[in-house]
Amino acid sequence: MLIKELDIPEDIIRFYEDSGIKELYPPQAEAVDNGLLEGKNLLAAIPTASGKTLLAELAMLKAIRNGGKALYIVPLRALASEKFDRFRELAPFGIKVGISTGDFDSRDEWLGANDIIVATSEKTDSLLRNGTSWMEEITTIVVDEVHLLDSKNRGPTLEVTITKLMRLNPDCQIIALSATVGNAREMADWLEASLVLSEWRPTDLHEGVFFGEAINFLGKQKKIERRDKDNATNLVLDTISEGGQCLVFESSRRNCTGFAKTSSNKVVKLLDREILGKLAVMAEEVESTGETDTAKVLANCIRKGVAFHHAGLNSSHRKIVEDGFRQNLIKVISSTPTLAAGLNLPARRVIVRNYRRFDANFGMQPIPVLEYKQMAGRAGRPHLDPYGESVLLAKEYAEFEQLLENYVEADAEDIWSKLGTENALRTHVLSTIVNGFASDRKQMMEFMGSTFFAFQQDTWSLEEVIDDCIEYLAEHEMVVKDESHDPISLSSTQLGKLVSMLYIDPMSGAKIVDGLKKAVNVNDMTLLHLVCSTPDMRQLYMRSADYARVNDFVMSHSDDFIEIPNEFKAIDYEWFLGEVKTAMLLDEWIREIPADDITQHFNVGEGDIHALADTAEWLMHATTKLAELLKVEHSSHAHGLEKRIHYGASPELMQLVSIRGVGRVRARKLYEAGFVSLAELKKAEYSVLSKLVGPKVAANILSNIGVRVKDKVGKSTPINSNTLDTLLDKEQKTFSDFQ
Repeated sequence: MLIKELDIPEDIIRFYEDSGIKELYPPQAEAVDNGLLEGKNLLAAIPTASGKTLLAELAMLKAIRNGGKALYIVPLRALASEKFDRFRELAPFGIKVGISTGDFDSRDEWLGANDIIVATSEKTDSLLRNGTSWMEEITTIVVDEVHLLDSKNRGPTLEVTITKLMRLNPDCQIIALSATVGNAREMADWLEASLVLSEWRPTDLHEGVFFGEAINFLGKQKKIERRDKDNATNLVLDTISEGGQCLVFESSRRNCTGFAKTSSNKVVKLLDREILGKLAVMAEEVESTGETDTAKVLANCIRKGVAFHHAGLNSSHRKIVEDGFRQNLIKVISSTPTLAAGLNLPARRVIVRNYRRFDANFGMQPIPVLEYKQMAGRAGRPHLDPYGESVLLAKEYAEFEQLLENYVEADAEDIWSKLGTENALRTHVLSTIVNGFASDRKQMMEFMGSTFFAFQQDTWSLEEVIDDCIEYLAEHEMVVKDESHDPISLSSTQLGKLVSMLYIDPMSGAKIVDGLKKAVNVNDMTLLHLVCSTPDMRQLYMRSADYARVNDFVMSHSDDFIEIPNEFKAIDYEWFLGEVKTAMLLDEWIREIPADDITQHFNVGEGDIHALADTAEWLMHATTKLAELLKVEHSSHAHGLEKRIHYGASPELMQLVSIRGVGRVRARKLYEAGFVSLAELKKAEYSVLSKLVGPKVAANILSNIGVRVKDKVGKSTPINSNTLDTLLDKEQKTFSDFQ
């Protein structure tokens, strides 16, 4: 099927033809035949790189030209940014694109002016909770990675959000995009959608197992030259020698960092001088944007053409790695499975170096087939590679046979709803009442009867859990349950509305409210521990070396905590220590302890510090709002902590860190030099600032606070990009030490 044959506007046809897309892939043509451009619901369960995004674009563009509005839902912020950048290429056709991923208590009404809105499933859920008006104007909903309904963490929110959108916009077209799963037909039936199910790929995928000096594919072998004692390194070197790139999936951060370090010493020997020069520039950028030893390790690996990628890296480093790989400068990324979840980073060969993952309850366990297929699907760069290869590693013949049978030849598992527990349902029962989707028990059961859980099982199996949730919400004064009515009427209180709009678990709301009421002597640690005691905060693990240190801290700061559990109740006390350890990390963060020291004290990555701080900031914001509602005296303290957590700085730096381009390290340097406020900074001489923070940063800071910089002649000029470039050229020699 040719693009020019589609029922879409001529200018859009030309856009796709000019970008090299003249003909649809077979699964795309099947989607069109199944009503993609006629407003019909569709589930496309097709492999990675087989054109799912184009399906979404065609449906959205057709709807927009007919006066509609599209919502594109993704599971991850990084994926939202990637899709946002892609859809902005449609701007020449008058298509306005917006993105929303944060600020969970914001309506973001301004986004309604856009034709395509990209949002995470959590943000979409929060927009529904906050009554965002433009949600009722949506005519096309695209749900990317819909197989994540199976996720214990993200699945329930995605499921309830889809259910609400189908209720709110019953005539809306739903385009669901998925990896190939075992029960795609069942998912399509729930969505009342046509199913496009295909294994077709634009680049052939060969799946195999490395054993006995060769990759063993079904029906053929590929001998691999032994250049190193490590099999995965040999596979990497073979790939690069043939002009390809590699993704290596590891079971842990430590392992993926370790493999990047050891393999890079071999990879560097295969790279030419031009690539090494560009890698050196990239490595310097990593070192200049990181505060930790991890940044130095990553930079050293990048210099040799290899990188590692995991949640312990800060976001700027992850982006540098991803961009370097897309530019074919970085030849190998050693990653934890996070990279398999949606980011568009294909490679010639994918190596699954370890197919087992640690489970807190069961130890090392084999990964699901679906997770393996997601990794394998990254193999083969369309239009760049003649084929893609996915390789598992076996040490013994029995393991080799097992891997062939359980992964290479196996089908992905069925997707099962994870909505059926009180922890998963509690927040959604409250939001369903707050939003008016249910005003009595009968309506609640009817709404929950529309979920994928009820479609797979029976609504009656949810009834007891829903009743338990309602009872909990009523007990904590978030819901009023009137049993004099039949059916029992349900309405939300002011507290319930606020908790729902703040996008926190009602149990978190209850813990914060209870803590605020009981608190007497409140300091930073009191409030930090309070938010760390909520189920919305991911606690740090207690390692054997932590117990004495954290317990000593508790003993010496006992007045800082609202309540300390009995230490003889082992489980409760151990959980409490984990909360305290997490609060201790945040306390170091807001006291400006260097990030490198924090990572060593708590055995975390720089990315973990930022992730914990993001969550703590959100929960401290919720604490501020709840304190205001309760009219207790701690709201101003909580508000101050919220800002400090955001910047990771002491109170006296708040003016300085709020300036764009001034982080906590530069702010402290400026403060110690006497620039203690915005007013003082505005009086600063450019030359003095240059010596403190470097000429380019100094010029940017002054520009960001509306100050003009005098050039050499003494002429006062605004700092635009041309002026800045000229100025920096003049200052290059004078301030080279500070570049």
